[in-house]
Amino acid sequence: MNIIKVLAGLFLFLTATALNAQVAIGKQTLTNTSVLLEFNAEAKGIILPSVLSAPGAVGGTFVFNTADKSIQVFQNAGWTLLTDSNQGVVHSFSNSGNESGTGMIIGANISAKPGVLVMESTTKAMVLPKAANPHLNIRGAIAGTMVYDTVSSSLAVYDGAQWSYWK
Repeated sequence: MNIIKVLAGLFLFLTATALNAQVAIGKQTLTNTSVLLEFNAEAKGIILPSVLSAPGAVGGTFVFNTADKSIQVFQNAGWTLLTDSNQGVVHSFSNSGNESGTGMIIGANISAKPGVLVMESTTKAMVLPKAANPHLNIRGAIAGTMVYDTVSSSLAVYDGAQWSYWK
């Protein structure tokens, strides 16, 4: 009977940990406990969703808009361009159909926010993949690639034609 209690307690602990877990991608452990999502040190970036539109977007949503051919962030109830409009290059990996499912949620059991990847926390953040001079060191980047440039200490986004840097 005690073994059942121990197994049940272990199952509940693992379930609770997994639901509110911090995630390391491309590395064995997190090096920063104040983050929900952390990446390894390879010169690779996040590739944003390529969409025609993003209905229901909330503040902090990043996309590569295939109609406008630009990387955009939703803030203050509207879209802000992070790259020049109609300059980017739509790649062959762009989404072509309707999404299904609810996406991945990190840091909470559920979320009302629409997104492929939603991070829920009031105390933790995401640390972007880091690259020195991404325009030189990320080979084969496609539209929607986003990294933190360690040389210029800025957000670097690629629209398929050129890199843009934001401090």
